[in-house]
Amino acid sequence: MTGWDIDAAGVSKVLSDCGVFAKNMSDAGSAMQGNLEAAAFDAGTLTEQAYGPYASTAGLVGSGLAQFLQHWGHDLVYLANRTSSSLNGAGQATYAYTVGSLEQAANAQREAAKEPKVDLPGVGQAGGAGQGAKGQ
Repeated sequence: MTGWDIDAAGVSKVLSDCGVFAKNMSDAGSAMQGNLEAAAFDAGTLTEQAYGPYASTAGLVGSGLAQFLQHWGHDLVYLANRTSSSLNGAGQATYAYTVGSLEQAANAQREAAKEPKVDLPGVGQAGGAGQGAKGQ
């Protein structure tokens, strides 16, 4: 007894449905990033005229949006990576199971369960932004 009893057709249907939702989530995340950047730019700056180093100082709304994106950006990328890893791992494990390679199936399952690495430039430095996904 292997302990595995997989309905490959059922897994395929679930993975297909989840793939659609993951794509929608990815598209929404990309749109949100672009929309936040545009909103921050459109919100204006603290100064109306170009006075020395203050010419491009972000306004209060723009600064708040930048902090929001810095804080949650890591978590959103983490979720995307975790989702992708889980879906790919489930597909690989199911395939290996259907061709009779239980060792490969177990390896695929183990790899999919590994913690994704997220490295965003400028995130996680001073202030500890973006540590929520790992529960730190």
